[in-house]
Amino acid sequence: MESIRILVVDDEPLGRERVSTLLANRPDCTVIAECTNGQEAIEALESNPIDLIFLDIQMPEKSGLEVIHQVGIEAMPPVIFVTAYDQHAIEAFKLRAFDYLLKPYSVQRFNEAVDHAIERLNNTKSSRLSSLLNEVLHKEPFPEVKKDRILIKERSKISFIRIRDIDWIESAGNYVKIHVQRKHHLLRQTMNSLESQLDSNQFMRIHRSTIINIDRLHYLYPMASGEYEVSLTDGTKLTMSRTYRHNLERFS
Repeated sequence: MESIRILVVDDEPLGRERVSTLLANRPDCTVIAECTNGQEAIEALESNPIDLIFLDIQMPEKSGLEVIHQVGIEAMPPVIFVTAYDQHAIEAFKLRAFDYLLKPYSVQRFNEAVDHAIERLNNTKSSRLSSLLNEVLHKEPFPEVKKDRILIKERSKISFIRIRDIDWIESAGNYVKIHVQRKHHLLRQTMNSLESQLDSNQFMRIHRSTIINIDRLHYLYPMASGEYEVSLTDGTKLTMSRTYRHNLERFS
């Protein structure tokens, strides 16, 4: 079990010794520092990660309550107040105190306060972890960055084709044939794999063996079979099968 980090603040040496001695008997607690006044406590909180603070209320110059007000309630770790005076109890709990130990306190009462604080701390950590995991699981994934060029090895040369320059693509056995300005390039890749690399706002699948660049689309002509004749700006005539007509809805 991970040990919780504790700060002990009391202007009386016997008060600090009492708390530190009792905590030394607990393997689930580690005293990080002891402070004799409020200003030392503020400095310790600024320089150390603290899980729990035992804080005396009545101290010269700066009281325990003033420490909380200066640090800020939201920035404070959980607090167990330790004091000989009970008149501050109501204000202490307004400041979200975990517990309030009235001197002199028994070992049993001390351990009950520590057990209660650890239970609360563990529940808080578990709740935060669950919240974080839930946020990660439901967070929108980072958008995939699409490539702007395709590298094609052709015999003794390598061509870099800008994707936006592609007119259309057709399946050719184990290859795809990429048409660019009435020239074509063969790429050893499947249609599905290549389609996943293309921007769906620019390219549209019109047939299981054909993908077109929307910017090259001239017109669609409905045919009696339920298919469409697709005409590109360079005069190329292709067919949109009924299976892929639903892709038109994205542009309507």
